[in-house]
Amino acid sequence: MKISAPFTEEAVCNLKVGDAVEISGTLYAARDAAHKRLVSALENGHPLPFDPQGAVIYYVGPTPAKPGQVIGSAGPTTSYRMDPYAIPLLAAGVRGMIGKGGRSPEVKAALQRYKAIYLAAIGGAAALIAKTIKAAEVIAYEELGPEALLRLSVKDFPAVVVNDIYGGDLYERGKQQWASPSEPSSGLRG
Repeated sequence: MKISAPFTEEAVCNLKVGDAVEISGTLYAARDAAHKRLVSALENGHPLPFDPQGAVIYYVGPTPAKPGQVIGSAGPTTSYRMDPYAIPLLAAGVRGMIGKGGRSPEVKAALQRYKAIYLAAIGGAAALIAKTIKAAEVIAYEELGPEALLRLSVKDFPAVVVNDIYGGDLYERGKQQWASPSEPSSGLRG
């Protein structure tokens, strides 16, 4: 299904674990160092360098763009590294996060509390994902190089819902399904 970013509460409430989505709109690209600065800004009462209401953060440190390209390879970063910073950003209004791998129980509970969602991008498909990024602009922390905070304009960015607001977890579902050989399934819907 197609979905626009920033995410509305209604859109997030309609998403369920296993939904395959194509996101169009604005994503913010940030990794560990940028997250540390974002949370420090919140803790010190400073505004974020973007409006967090409904915002979607993509955990990525893209490679430099080759001539004629908007961005280099843009594959997802392992998400648990952002777990220490995720909850303050969700409390500030961030409604979506995109990465790869599982999240902590605390982050999964916060997704339910703040009506936000966690999605996985496809690892190993960085060049393909980069083709869905139509514009990229550094908006803060330029000195961090590939970890600078970027605003990305995307069209049909592919992702799969891993954790929804109802407590669902695609990775846990997959483990359970594959543990029972009588019920093989991809775990995907839509």
